[in-house]
Amino acid sequence: MSASARKTPVLTTERLKLRARTLRDAEALHPSFADPELMRWWSHGPHETIEQTREDFSKTHGEWRCWAITLKGDRTAIGFVAAGERRQGNVTEIGYMLARAHWGTGIAPEAVSRVIDHILVTEGQRRVFADTDPENIPSRALLEKLGFTLEGLLRSEWETHLGVRDTTLYGLLREDWVR
Repeated sequence: MSASARKTPVLTTERLKLRARTLRDAEALHPSFADPELMRWWSHGPHETIEQTREDFSKTHGEWRCWAITLKGDRTAIGFVAAGERRQGNVTEIGYMLARAHWGTGIAPEAVSRVIDHILVTEGQRRVFADTDPENIPSRALLEKLGFTLEGLLRSEWETHLGVRDTTLYGLLREDWVR
C-alpha cells in the first residue's frame, strides 16, 4: 500500500499526541515558517504571509504523510514530522520542524522517534533516511542521537534561497533501530 493510500494514524508518547496535520494548523505554525533562523536550512526562505503557509499546507505532497506535533490535552500544533515513502513499503524519507519555543525540551527526538518507530516497527519498512544541510548542526545532532548513520555528502545537491547547497544523507535501518 502506498503512503498516499495510507491514513496518517494518531501516534502518542508520554507527553505528545501526533495527529494528521491539517490546513487549520497553518495559523499555529506560521510563526515558525516565518522565522528566518528556523527556515535557514529549508529549500525555501521564510514565509512572508499566513497565506503562503496556508497555500503550502493545502498542497498535496505526493507520497508524504505529515503529523502535527501537539502536547497532550492541547490541539495546537507546535511542529510536525513528515514521512515520504520513496520505495513502496521499504524506504521512507523523514523531515521535521519544531517551534523555537520548544527547542531544547526533548520534544523533537520524542516526536521523531515515535514516527520512526511506527515506520520501522509497525509498518515494517527496512530503512528511513533524512537529508540535511551540512551546516545544520542541530538537525544532524538529532539524527545522530536517534542512531542514524552519516552515509554521504552530496555536493551542490539543492538550489535554495541561500544558493546552491550540499546535503548530508543520514540513514537508519530497521535492524539498527533501538527504542
